[in-house]
Amino acid sequence: MCPILKFRDLGDERGKLVVIEGAQVIPFAIQRVFYIYDSDSTVIRGQHANRESEFVLINVAGQSKVRVTDGKEEFIVELNKPMMGVYIPKMIWKDMYDFSPESVLLVLASTHYDDKEYIRDYDEYLEEMGIRK
Repeated sequence: MCPILKFRDLGDERGKLVVIEGAQVIPFAIQRVFYIYDSDSTVIRGQHANRESEFVLINVAGQSKVRVTDGKEEFIVELNKPMMGVYIPKMIWKDMYDFSPESVLLVLASTHYDDKEYIRDYDEYLEEMGIRK
């Protein structure tokens, strides 16, 4: 449902370097980049699905968890390495939570922001997925 992506660590004795290129390891052309920081362990972000957007989430500092579901299956990914990410396709519900104090969650998106393509009500999401009427 949501594969884990591994990015090459090209670091050497001078330090770490991770390269992420759209339409290569990232399965889409990157149209938008944003990051979430200064959230604490009690905050839940996301809580929505997207009709058109795909995402890759990477904790470039600290750690957080991501719960993803298609309404039938659910799994939790712990993002705790800057050289790994999780790919979230269209129409997957996502919750980001349990942020460590130093967490910086980088999000790469396949589209520009459009509020109309967001589903923010879980019951509406299940209905669109044909799971609940």
